[in-house]
Amino acid sequence: MTATAARPDLRSRIGDAEWATRVELAAAYRLVALYGWDDLIYTHISARVPGTEDFLINPYGMLFEEIRASDLVKVDLEGNVLEETPYPVNPAGFTIHSAVHSAREDVGSVLHLHTVNGVAVSCHEAGLLPLNQTAMLVREEVAYHEYEGVAFNLDERPRLIADLGTKSMMLLRNHGTLTTGRTVGEAFHSMYYLERACAMQVAALAGGTPLHHPSEAVQRLVTRQAQAGMDSVARLAWQGLIRKLDREQPDYKT
Repeated sequence: MTATAARPDLRSRIGDAEWATRVELAAAYRLVALYGWDDLIYTHISARVPGTEDFLINPYGMLFEEIRASDLVKVDLEGNVLEETPYPVNPAGFTIHSAVHSAREDVGSVLHLHTVNGVAVSCHEAGLLPLNQTAMLVREEVAYHEYEGVAFNLDERPRLIADLGTKSMMLLRNHGTLTTGRTVGEAFHSMYYLERACAMQVAALAGGTPLHHPSEAVQRLVTRQAQAGMDSVARLAWQGLIRKLDREQPDYKT
């Protein structure tokens, strides 16, 4: 199979719930490419196969702009590939995603990126600063994990999970960004906010002038406001993004 040859027979061999998850995950890959967040064939997004411990992840070697629902690779928590595919799975991707999926039953999707702004903020000693509304909306959900090298070592998984705890976002120090969600749409929406907050921080710090910091009281208020309404907003935004892809790149669903 080449990068332009889908597997149309796959749809007839899997259930509706898995296919729907494949379509949503393929959409996330296309949207990451559309927003310029991709890194050649590197980084990864995963989604749990409904009703199982298995998860779907990208075929290592395909560009994100190429990925379709039928291209995604299904693996179990031991790393066994469960559907025939000519592509391998990124070993660092398996380490990170298997860690989260094995420990967090509430997580349906995990998204990890290496954007310039995300990596830059992961290198800032203070991490994500409460400099703007976007950062304040997500900051209390951001965990931190110390860099341990390229994530080939499965022994890193317990430490990554301990650092993530019950939070939904993480800055992987000197490495990049990670978000989780009950659905693919939630994970993507959280990444949109986290990446945008990082870009705003990099731009603000580059200005070379003193920064205005919101009060602690306002920061706490925005945290409460985020907790009250982000889920419904995420659903609305995701529906809009799916409509955009349906107009512009409908082959992601194949």
